[in-house]
Amino acid sequence: MSKRAADAADDQSAALKAGERPIAEDPPDEVGEFEDEFEDEFESEDEILEAGVDGRPDAEREEEEREAEAMDVDKQTFIPGRTKLAPGETLSPDPSTYDMLHTLSTPWPCLSFDIVRDSLGDNRKTYPATVYAVAGTQAEGSRAKDNELMVLKMSGLSKMEKEGEESENESDSDDDMGEPILEHKSIPLGSTTNRIRSHQTPTQSADYNKPPQTLTATMLENSQVLIHDVTSHLSSFDVPGTVLPPSASKPLSTLRMHKAEGYALDWSPLQPLGKLLTGDNDGLIYVTSRTEGGGWVTDNRPFTGHSSSVEELQWSPNERNVFASASSDGSVKVWDVRSKSRKPAVDVPVSKTDVNVMSWSKQTSHLLATGADDGKWAVWDLRHWKPNAAAPSSQISASPVASFDFHKEPVTSIEWHPTDDSVVAVGSADNTVTLWDLAVELDDEESRQAGMAEIPPQLLFVHYMESVKEVHWQAQMPGTLMATGGNGFSVFKTISV
Repeated sequence: MSKRAADAADDQSAALKAGERPIAEDPPDEVGEFEDEFEDEFESEDEILEAGVDGRPDAEREEEEREAEAMDVDKQTFIPGRTKLAPGETLSPDPSTYDMLHTLSTPWPCLSFDIVRDSLGDNRKTYPATVYAVAGTQAEGSRAKDNELMVLKMSGLSKMEKEGEESENESDSDDDMGEPILEHKSIPLGSTTNRIRSHQTPTQSADYNKPPQTLTATMLENSQVLIHDVTSHLSSFDVPGTVLPPSASKPLSTLRMHKAEGYALDWSPLQPLGKLLTGDNDGLIYVTSRTEGGGWVTDNRPFTGHSSSVEELQWSPNERNVFASASSDGSVKVWDVRSKSRKPAVDVPVSKTDVNVMSWSKQTSHLLATGADDGKWAVWDLRHWKPNAAAPSSQISASPVASFDFHKEPVTSIEWHPTDDSVVAVGSADNTVTLWDLAVELDDEESRQAGMAEIPPQLLFVHYMESVKEVHWQAQMPGTLMATGGNGFSVFKTISV
């Protein structure tokens, strides 16, 4: 990430934790559009380089340019939480570090989104790329009635052009790539979305070509949880001109068990029909299950034990009856849904501040990552979390296997790489998404020699975007991420992952 002068003053704003929202500005006229981060920038730089031939000997001029460039790079290195932007400066991404980078604006900021698995295949590395997602808007104040669930298709996502790099074949040319395209379908909600997650169930039809049913669960500011079937919305993108009936926007179920709003929500990956965890600001956790007949039943006995709001819930990736919760009381608790006491089996204090986010590794099921309000994030080995046989719900002490305090603002999102259990993506209120590789080791002497004593060697990459709220990996496109913030979405892939 580098700095460059700009006409407008720096307008950074910190990302907000659960329960706090940025002030929504008037929405743009367009429902959603892609923005060109580099429009006109490359042309102007080329013109400057061509104009630099001033008649001096090439060797003299080139040496001076190398020295100036070295000084310029040193001055322009941006370190989150340490480097301060001068008045009139803003940040600009370095295109040489990205394999792909696209930005997307929406009518209102989205506090939460989820990537939807598609039928285009796994391990996709070719361009142009396509990403499907669902998101919930935050239209505040008198415009709250305009809030909606957006079903998105982003296609034509091209590879980043790099100076001096030629296309491997003619199919990668600009003419064939075209412009990125955003398509969307909207479902009215009438209230701000605090958290949204998608879930796919196997088709119950004899027609094996029929796509899986895609469900969404949306936690609203008004404390309700809505479950929608967005299968027809996703399918309509492949049939231009499709008009969906009003019934397609009606929720399958509206859950009203919560008396306070909440932000914690997760679908079980091991319950195909659909099993949902929801947690609220009163510290209560409910389980809602889908019946064989297609109905939804909520167990009215909440799980209790947190003394403050439940910020995150995660089902175990390999045990269908186990889940974990993170809370602003600074603890992570592990539960068994079969427990008659509705109390946690394991209770571990992991931070002296709010634990905002949590991620359970899908590759190594005993690894759990947490992110806290003090900017620290850590990795825990659940094999060391042994419940107390005499008092199962009592707190136990544990130490993380890795801990980082690089971010100086709250961690707002964290997610393990879908196939590499050493790589983690972290979103922070310092307006960055950072990528980390836990397998990297570098001793102190090497760090000093490299001039990076303050930079953890495990830090791979820093992506800047305003007011980062959530970040997710696109599991079918290795190394590709999508993030949401105050100015919309970023879809990007770095050369380092």
